[in-house]
Amino acid sequence: MDFQSSRSFAENLDTRDPLAPFRARFVITDPGLIYLDGNSLGRLTHASLERLQLVVEHEWGRDLIRGWNENWWEAPVRIGEKIARLVGAAPGQMVACDTVSVNLFKLAAAALALRPGRTHIVTDTLNFPSDLYILQGLVHSLGDHHTILRVGSRDGDVTPDLDELAAAIDDSTALLTLSHVTFKSGYLYEVAYVTELAHRHDALVIWDLSHSAGAVPVALDACNADFAIGCTYKYLNGGPGASAFLYVRKDLQERAVSPIWGWWGQNVPFAFGLDYTPATGVARFLTGSQPILSLLAMEAALDPLLEAGMESLRAKSILLSAYLIYLTDTLLAPLGFRLGSPRLPEQRGSHISLRHPEGYRINRALIEEMNVLPDFREPDNLRLGLTPLYTTFYEVWEGVDRIRRVMAEKRYEKYPAQRLIVT
Repeated sequence: MDFQSSRSFAENLDTRDPLAPFRARFVITDPGLIYLDGNSLGRLTHASLERLQLVVEHEWGRDLIRGWNENWWEAPVRIGEKIARLVGAAPGQMVACDTVSVNLFKLAAAALALRPGRTHIVTDTLNFPSDLYILQGLVHSLGDHHTILRVGSRDGDVTPDLDELAAAIDDSTALLTLSHVTFKSGYLYEVAYVTELAHRHDALVIWDLSHSAGAVPVALDACNADFAIGCTYKYLNGGPGASAFLYVRKDLQERAVSPIWGWWGQNVPFAFGLDYTPATGVARFLTGSQPILSLLAMEAALDPLLEAGMESLRAKSILLSAYLIYLTDTLLAPLGFRLGSPRLPEQRGSHISLRHPEGYRINRALIEEMNVLPDFREPDNLRLGLTPLYTTFYEVWEGVDRIRRVMAEKRYEKYPAQRLIVT
C-alpha cells in the first residue's frame, strides 16, 4: 500500500478496517489517550468486567464453595482449550495455570529429564531476561551439570544470528528455548524451521509465546512443537498478572514429568492419598489451587479474539506496523529516530521499537505530558505495541505526531536520565 502522512489518510484506513467494531467491546474511559502498550498489558473488555461482577456477587458471594462444582474446577483445562485454538493446538494439550516463569521451570525440568546425558541448553541474548533467570536457577538446582549457550544478535539486538543458532545445536543439546517474538525488537522466529533444526539432533524445544499469542498466528501442532508457554495479559487481554498457559505435545505427555507435584496434578485429587500419582495427560502439569477470579475474567476476554480469527488479526497487525514504520521513516527519522525492529513483515510481531539516544526521557514526556502510553526498554528502545482488536490507524498517526511534538518542543529535556522503577 502507498501510505500518506496526513491525518485524513489514517482516518480513511479506519473506515475500511473490518475489525473496527471490536473496539467498542473494550473499556475506554479516556478517548484522548493514545494507548500503545497493549503488548505489555491489554485493555479491559466489557465482557471481563461483567464476568467478574457475576463471579464476585453470585458465584462467590451467593454460591460460595458450591462454585467449584459449577465451573471453577475445570477452568484451567476449559480455558486452556480456548487458548489452544488461538495458537494452533488440538484439544488435550494445553492448560491455563500459574505464571510464565513457573511454567517454564516445569517444562524445562521435564525436558532435561527426557534427555539424560545431554548437557547443553541453547537460547539467545534476545530472550526475555526472566526466562534466562529461570534457566540459570534450574541449572543451579541441578548441580550445575548443564551449560547454557546464548546465541547473539548480528545487528544490535534486532535480529538473532540464525547461522550461529544452527551451529550451537548439536548432539549434546538437550533443550532449545526461545521467545517466538522477541521482547525488544519484536523479531519473529519461524517456528517450523527452528523446531526442525533442534529435532535434527533430537533436542527438545520450548517456545515462549508471550509476545505472539493473540497477535501472530502460531501453528504448534503443524510445526511439531514439543512444549510452549505464554502469558495472557498482553494480546489476550486477560488482566494484570492473569494466569499463564502451557502446552505439551500429546505424545510427550505420559513421559514428561513435572518437577512440582501438587494436588491439582494428582490423578484423583479428592482421594487425598498420601503418595503422588500424576494425572493423565497435560493436567499432570497443574500444581496448586488456581486464581479463579483472574482465570474467569481472562476467559471472557478470549471470545473477541476467537470471533475475529487469527488471520484477520495478523493482517491488521501487519498493516498497522507497516504504517508506523512509514511514519517513522517520514516524520521521525529526521529527528534522530531509527527503526529497532525488522522491516520485513514476516520477521516481526505486533510491536515496533524506535531507537533514540534520549529514548527514556522521550518516553517520560509522552506519558506525563502528551497522554501517550508506550514503554521503554534498555538501552534506547521506545516500544510501541499495536493491538489489532482496538488500536486504530488514527492512534498510530496521532501517537507519532505527539512524539514529533515532544522533539520539536524539546519537552523531554526537563526529565532526568535516571530511571524510574517501572519503565
